[in-house]
Order: sequence, then C-alpha cells, then structure tokens
Amino acid sequence: MSQVLMQPTTTPEKGVVLTKALLRAAERLGLTGARLASVIGVSAPTISRMSKGAWTLEEGTKPYELAVLFVRLFRSLDAITGGDERASKAWFKGPNTALGQAPAEAIGSVEGLVRVVGYLDSRRAPL
Repeated sequence: MSQVLMQPTTTPEKGVVLTKALLRAAERLGLTGARLASVIGVSAPTISRMSKGAWTLEEGTKPYELAVLFVRLFRSLDAITGGDERASKAWFKGPNTALGQAPAEAIGSVEGLVRVVGYLDSRRAPL
C-alpha cells in the first residue's frame, strides 16, 4: 500500500511572510521607510516596492538576515511591553543608558542591531 503525503498548497513563501512582518514591525515602531532601508541594507525605493508587494526578501541574503533580526527585536519588545505600542515606541526611540543611545539609533549598524536584540533577550529571560 503506498502512502500519499499531502503538501499544503497555500503555504506562503518565507520571504513573503518575512517581508510583511518586517513592514508591520517597522510601522508599529514608527520607523520611516528610509530608516528601515538603511537598517536592512536596501534602498528606500526597494522598501516602497516591498510595501506594494512588488518585491520580497530573498532567503539567504544579507537583507533577509537583517530583517529576521529586526523582526526578532520587535517580537521581544512586544512581549516585554505586553503589546503596548505606545510603550514600545517610547522605549525604542528613548535614550537607553545600557546601550549608550536610543535603540532606534543603535540599529543603524549591524553590530548595534545585534546588541539591541541581545539586550532585549536578556531582559526577557533574566537569570
């Protein structure tokens, strides 16, 4: 007797899902398209095309990996603030003594993005 494995036919591509999550996270944190572009290493027009559904992130690329980190940042912050968008924006844009600057500024470099994600991870699961 042969076994038939059913494959879901409506599974969205990872790049499409990540692109949507990235844009929503940026919007909820009050990040402009130009700033988001600089964070993930693409042009501002590319962010505009992403918003219109004409361009998606491609798995295995640097922008894809940076987008994963940014979405992780957002999810961690959202969990910490209990989904309070106002509190998330205030934390994201406000000064942070542990980071030495506002998280919104720190994410301007890959190293800064990684530091902010690490900081939030440490706040979520203190020892």
